[in-house]
Amino acid sequence: MASVIIKHIASRCVLRTYKKSIRVCWTRPLCASTNDTGNAAKSERGNKAPKIYTKTGDKGFSSTFTGERRPKEDGVFEALGATDELSCAIGLAREFCIDQGHAFTEELEKIQCVLQDVGSNIATPQSSARQSHIKKTMFSGHPLSDLERWIDKYTEELPPLTNFILPSGGKSSAALHVARSVCRRAERSVAPIVRSGEVDAEVAKFLNRLSDYLFTVARYAAMKEGNRETVYRRPE
Repeated sequence: MASVIIKHIASRCVLRTYKKSIRVCWTRPLCASTNDTGNAAKSERGNKAPKIYTKTGDKGFSSTFTGERRPKEDGVFEALGATDELSCAIGLAREFCIDQGHAFTEELEKIQCVLQDVGSNIATPQSSARQSHIKKTMFSGHPLSDLERWIDKYTEELPPLTNFILPSGGKSSAALHVARSVCRRAERSVAPIVRSGEVDAEVAKFLNRLSDYLFTVARYAAMKEGNRETVYRRPE
């Protein structure tokens, strides 16, 4: 998992290299000599894209962004995995919401991008980070204000909540409830490493508020689609 985050952080460097290759190919003369073609082929073979698998985690260890090797069951990687799963759950819910034409799908996409930044911060334990690492992966509290503004906006349109509700209200709503529950687990996995000072405290605040947002838009999606939410009733 950490290798995925690290590859994401380095993707801009790869992209710059890729763009440079495009410029070279674009400016190469169409009628190149045989020797030029051979050299070009050698160059292309030497600039192959990196493979998706690295084999560096085969023995049960993985690397943080700081280069530190830790067991895969370490709290940092537990938090990274939960955050990745959360983004996947939101992505699936977003597809259902797109099918229904919900306007808040752009917010869900923005949240997924923020979760990439959350992952980068988690993958950079403060205990082994240099200032250059911290500068690249610092997590600010700005996305928190967006979540609170969105929550307030949708809450104003929703009927008051007077009973416990079950995950329901159609596919969009139910999928958002699944994402909400995954978000709670991600928050629980992040809490201990925030308390230990390894991760920015703003990460925990963001995840806490995100679960409230997902609950709110789940209800909002049900309302907009005209679907009934199932109210909890004690079994007879």
